[in-house]
Amino acid sequence: MPLAKVRGIEIYHEVHGSGPRVLFISGTGSDLRREPNVFAVPGIDRLTICAYDHRLMGQSTITDHELTMDDFADDALALLDHLGWDDCAVVGVSFGGMVALHLAARLGPRLNRLVLCCTSPGGAGGGSFPLHELSELDADAFAERMLTLADNRRDAAWRAANPEQARQMVEFYQTSARANREDPVKRAAQNCQLAARAGHDAWDILPGITAPTLICGGKYDDIAPTARAEAMLNRLPDAEMREFEGGHLFMMEDRAAWPAMMDFLLAE
Repeated sequence: MPLAKVRGIEIYHEVHGSGPRVLFISGTGSDLRREPNVFAVPGIDRLTICAYDHRLMGQSTITDHELTMDDFADDALALLDHLGWDDCAVVGVSFGGMVALHLAARLGPRLNRLVLCCTSPGGAGGGSFPLHELSELDADAFAERMLTLADNRRDAAWRAANPEQARQMVEFYQTSARANREDPVKRAAQNCQLAARAGHDAWDILPGITAPTLICGGKYDDIAPTARAEAMLNRLPDAEMREFEGGHLFMMEDRAAWPAMMDFLLAE
C-alpha cells in the first residue's frame, strides 16, 4: 500500500498517468476508496496525477489533536517532497482548494499552475458555508440539507419533477455521511477536519500567489458561492475564472468542466 511516512504520520496516496505533474487535493471527508474518484475522469491519464487521503481520512493516519489549515498544507508539501516533485501544478477541490491556497504560498516558484474548484478564500473574502454547524446531524438529515446547499435549484418543485435524480443525490450524500459518522473515531476525525476548515483564512496570502490560476465554480453552489470566487479573482495576480452549469459538484454535472481544467493544466 503506497504510504508516505512524513511528519510523524502516514499519508495514503496513488500516482497514475503520464504528462505534467499534478497534485490533486480532495474535499471534506474524502476517501480514495470511494468511487468514482479523480482517476476515473476521461482523459485524466494525460496528466501524472497524485491524489491522496488527508490525514484523518481514508487510509491515512488518524491523529487525535487539534489541527489547522497550515497542518494540512504542510502535509501536502511533505508529500511532494517525498515524491521528489520539485515542481508541479495543484488542483484543489472545496476543502482541498483551501489547502491548496496555503500550499501555494509555501511552494512559490515550484508551483506551475493552480486550479481552485468550488472553494473560498476565507477572511475578508468570505468563507464557504460553515459545514461544522451540520456535524451533529444524522446522515439522513445531513443529506437532506446538503441536497439544496450544494445546488440551490433543488427546491420542492425540482424534487417533485425529478424524483429519481433526487433520490440518487440524497443517497450519495447519505453514503458519504455514514462513512464518517457511524464510527466514533472517524466522526471525531471529521469534526477535527471541519474545525480546521472553519478557521481557514488565506485572504492575506493571495497577492503572493503568482502562478497562473484558474478559478472554477458551479453557478448554483450555495456552499462556495460565486461571490467567493470573484473575491479571489480580484486579489490573485494572475487568475481567470470559469463558471459551469451545476452546483458544488459541477465537475460531475457539466461535461465541459474537466476538459477546460485539463486544457489549462496542459497549456504551455
